[in-house]
Amino acid sequence: MAQQIGQRRHGQASNISAGLELLMAHEHMKDIMEAQEGRASLKILLTLAGGTLLLTAWAAEGIYDNPFYPNMLALFAALLLGVPLVVQAAKDLYTGHMHMNELAALGVVAAFVIGDYKAAGAVSFFMIISVLIEHRTALGARKSIESLVRITPTRATKVTDDGEVEVDASHLQPGDVVRVRPGDNIPGDGRIRSGQSTVNQANITGESLPVDKAVGDQVFSGTINMTGLLDIEIMQAGQDTTLGRVQQLILDAEQTRTPIMRLIDRYALWYTPTVLMIAFIVWFFNKQHDDAMQRVIAMLVIACPCAIILATPTAMVAALSAAARLGVLVKNVTDLEVARHLSAIVFDKTGTLTTGQLSVTRAQPADGVDPAEMLRLTGSAEQNSRHPVARAVTDVARRARLELSQPTDFEEIPGRGVRATIGGGEVLIGRDSWLAECGVDIGASESADVEGLSLLYVVHNGQLLGWIGLEDRTRPDAAQAMDDLRELGMRQLVMVTGDRWSVARRVASEMHCTDVQAEVLPAEKLQIVDDLKHRGHIVAVIGDGVNDAPALAAGNMSIAMGAAGSDVAIHSASVALMNNNLNRIPFLITLSRKTIGVVTQNLGFAVVFIVTLLVLSAMGKINPILAVLFHTIGSIIVVFNSARLVRMGEDLEHGEAEGTQPEPTGPKPAPVSPVPPSAVPA
Repeated sequence: MAQQIGQRRHGQASNISAGLELLMAHEHMKDIMEAQEGRASLKILLTLAGGTLLLTAWAAEGIYDNPFYPNMLALFAALLLGVPLVVQAAKDLYTGHMHMNELAALGVVAAFVIGDYKAAGAVSFFMIISVLIEHRTALGARKSIESLVRITPTRATKVTDDGEVEVDASHLQPGDVVRVRPGDNIPGDGRIRSGQSTVNQANITGESLPVDKAVGDQVFSGTINMTGLLDIEIMQAGQDTTLGRVQQLILDAEQTRTPIMRLIDRYALWYTPTVLMIAFIVWFFNKQHDDAMQRVIAMLVIACPCAIILATPTAMVAALSAAARLGVLVKNVTDLEVARHLSAIVFDKTGTLTTGQLSVTRAQPADGVDPAEMLRLTGSAEQNSRHPVARAVTDVARRARLELSQPTDFEEIPGRGVRATIGGGEVLIGRDSWLAECGVDIGASESADVEGLSLLYVVHNGQLLGWIGLEDRTRPDAAQAMDDLRELGMRQLVMVTGDRWSVARRVASEMHCTDVQAEVLPAEKLQIVDDLKHRGHIVAVIGDGVNDAPALAAGNMSIAMGAAGSDVAIHSASVALMNNNLNRIPFLITLSRKTIGVVTQNLGFAVVFIVTLLVLSAMGKINPILAVLFHTIGSIIVVFNSARLVRMGEDLEHGEAEGTQPEPTGPKPAPVSPVPPSAVPA
């Protein structure tokens, strides 16, 4: 039986993958789906026919004195309902893909043997209903996938030299230009070349409010163009889009198993033999009673552990659905268990606690240096970097209508700066400490008196040209999220950044961090995470995924902010936040705790429920028909208890839809002080 659950889940994952492939194969899908629907309809009709015959048999008992006619009706009903159940159980036993229905099949066979056809039919009918409930709930990921596929565009209007051509969306290639009219789904990830509109991208990022888009903005496959006409240059199409990766993430998450599932598998091996042994003992000591076999049949039906099997996957599916609705993609369900134990969180500053949208607010050229030339060289060297600092400087240079040169021998040193050759001269741009390591003397700079700005030093052929100051604003909801995390028991909220101490202190003070580390390199971020783990903390690392991959990999859990459209963020983190709302992090921790609580409730209820009914069945207090009714009721209770998790996070959605953000509450901590990496407190 240890293989039963694992094989069942493997079969479920395979069914989901197969279903997704069928749904995506638009031309060939129709005939296959019609055949499947025909088989499903036939099965439902046979079940309804069997149920009708069974009801007729009971009604005939009160009409005819001769039991022959009611028994014949019950026999036909039992054959119609029971034979498929027994045949399927036999196939499962033969192939090794047991679905835990073999106990019920034994009960049906036993009822046939003693001639209780009404019991055999009733057990079969309600077991079929119970199996349908199980498949509709334990395979909830199928519904999630199908909902994603439904929003996946199947056709696109491609703009060519000859005009507009309607093509299959799966045939789009990077570089194609598509025209999206109001009300249409965007057929691929891309950037707007012309037009402006409002786009509803809730199904990707979880944002409740539509987002205004203009030329140059990024858009995602499956989102809805609401108002204007857009011409979009396709960057990614098909399974390479953000929507395609989201689909694969849900599939991957559904195929993983939590430690609780593995614990159940460990003890499941002994379940069926133990139940059969107990049933034999009950029959042996009660064989002198007329209802001895009835007791055994009832026990076999009650012992079918559908409620136990449903306890964990239904809760996990509900939790994954609630998280995905808010743009929180959990790549492995084991991370839902890890999240509830977190005691320390390490935040990267830029793009996580701050908006990451840096703006140049000040520039200080050296004596005799042309400010325009300094800015031109800086923009030329930085234009090949995707770092927020580089993008801010390059944008300013372009807005100033400076002619940028294409650099040669470009090299980006993470956490330090960039080196490039422009017009035959070497240009170094970065932090003062790195420039000092390169042998550049920046001398006594006026930058020492500048507080709260990120400084970028510019050196050309060994000569300091000056510095450029940039400012990054904190996220409006970050302070409240920090307070919420502290209320959830986070003992360490550490901010790390490669920026200057003056900038770091300002941001950390606004964010209510407990500790702060500035001017750190990627390797030093790893050291901070390792120190926290060595002191017994369960650590989550949160970054934007651009240059935080090593630190993200070091934490017990890694969370990437703003992962929509980012391959690096989605692949480097165990949890991907498709938007930049920090309130998703306390939501994830709360969801984790409630999910494990629901799983524990489900398992506790299922075990007590089955044991109690087994005892009552052994005592002859429950007949087979009541047993199968109770069996179905137990599964339904577990399903509805798990379904409560689906509504988690509705308060966040309502607040964002109304455009309100909660104000920070509670006292602010004392100002933070610098803490060396080797002295992070426990």
